[in-house]
Amino acid sequence: MSKYHFFQSDKEKVIGSLGKEKLLACLKEMLLIRNFEIRAESAYLAGKVGGFFHSYMGQEAIQTAAVLAMGTENWWSTSYRCHALALLLGATPNELMAELYGKATGNAKGRGGSMHFYTPRLMGGSGIVGGQIPLGTGAAFSIKYLKKKEVSTCFMGEGAVAQGAFHESLNIASLWDLPCIYVIENNQWGMGTSVERAISVAPIAEIKAPSFGMKGYTFDGMDFFNCYAGFKHVYEEVIRTSRPVLVEVITERFRGHSISDPAAYRTKDSLQQCMEERDPLVIMLKVLNSAGIISEDGYHKLDKEQKELVVAAMKFAEESPWPDPITLGEDVFAPSEV
Repeated sequence: MSKYHFFQSDKEKVIGSLGKEKLLACLKEMLLIRNFEIRAESAYLAGKVGGFFHSYMGQEAIQTAAVLAMGTENWWSTSYRCHALALLLGATPNELMAELYGKATGNAKGRGGSMHFYTPRLMGGSGIVGGQIPLGTGAAFSIKYLKKKEVSTCFMGEGAVAQGAFHESLNIASLWDLPCIYVIENNQWGMGTSVERAISVAPIAEIKAPSFGMKGYTFDGMDFFNCYAGFKHVYEEVIRTSRPVLVEVITERFRGHSISDPAAYRTKDSLQQCMEERDPLVIMLKVLNSAGIISEDGYHKLDKEQKELVVAAMKFAEESPWPDPITLGEDVFAPSEV
């Protein structure tokens, strides 16, 4: 981690500015994401969920902090690892679990599956590597054109940095002064390829950003407090300047690229060490416990509550009806105005 110079943040200042209730709400959101991924993974392994399934376990602090720092009334885009962002932006565990099960009560009526969740401000998960980057850039163009005080935030994996769409989008965003925050969630592995073998520079944002005439920042993605302070700073900067910013968040996923990936490219010992020492939930608990905000018993109670929500969502999904095949052609085209 020595090659990274993380954004300078003060945990005590973040705790003081957010207060107990907001911090506990964030902890609950992170626990909901973790429990959703664990139970949805079990449903996948039991054959209840088809297609691909990309878990966000290990990365919960990033998007939880980002949404808190920027608010839900901005525009958001992300990759196929989209479960957490949908939950944070208001989608219910019921509708998301039903979508994974392919049921008519699902978030996209059972037609999208794991990679394509939506909310009124989430422009969907993208199944194409880097496919969301031009989309997020377009949202930033709309914001500027309509003269709104908003930003477009676009999440991507580090593997997407090698895509042409990344370079084209950042180039035009800089030329046109578009209010877009590009966030590279560097979880160390692009499918099974280590970032060191795929991306020629490190840290990515701090080296790539100047070539587009924009600022670059690096956050500790396992530390909610560092992420919140960093995203708050970047958000205020982009609102003020209407200039794009590139952020790299250093994290690690606790599962394979998808659930069907056994992750044989990394040792079990290294993963276990990361999960024991760098789990964002453990880090969050330690800080909040030291601050007198929550006890370990209180933490386990919150965890149990979120688990029960997700178990109930699985029951809802199981009991929901399958889509009627006759509806398959609906909503393919937007209605035309006469």
